Parts: sequence; structure tokens; C-alpha cells
Amino acid sequence: MSISFKNRDRIIQLGIAIGMLRRTRGMSQEQLAEKAGMSRGHLSTIEAPNMVTGMSLDTFFNIADALEVNPADLINAAMFPDSIIKSAGK
Repeated sequence: MSISFKNRDRIIQLGIAIGMLRRTRGMSQEQLAEKAGMSRGHLSTIEAPNMVTGMSLDTFFNIADALEVNPADLINAAMFPDSIIKSAGK
């Protein structure tokens, strides 16, 4: 899966948010991966901030369900709105 440069940081931020929420929930990568129906290795690459690993919507929804969070809330937790980013330094 090819990731455009424009979305690179968004993908990284989402992976970091997933990892933070997983740890907040007291879950190991193995536990979340099992609950989400995926391999621990794939989850590990999604969470790794030095890797840009995209995921299908199916995988994303499975992770959100396993974390017991609304998918939109997971996206919002990972992203600064463009209006905030563009207003920085003004």
C-alpha cells in the first residue's frame, strides 16, 4: 500500500494514538491484535512512529471496536484540525 507524502504524518499520528489508547486500556499488542483479528506484527508496524504503515478501513474499524472507541473519535484524537495547523505562528 503506497502512502502519499501528504498523508504520511496523519498515518503516523493515527498509529501513535492507537498505541497510546491501547496502553491506556492496559492492553498488550498481542491482546489488541487478537481482539482486532490481526497479527501482532501488523499492529506493531501500525503503531511504530518510525514506520509509515497504512491499513484498510476494515482493519481500522476492527482496531477501533477492539479499543471500544468510536472510529471518528480515534481519528479526531490523532489529528490536529488544519485550521489549528495553518494558524500556528500567525
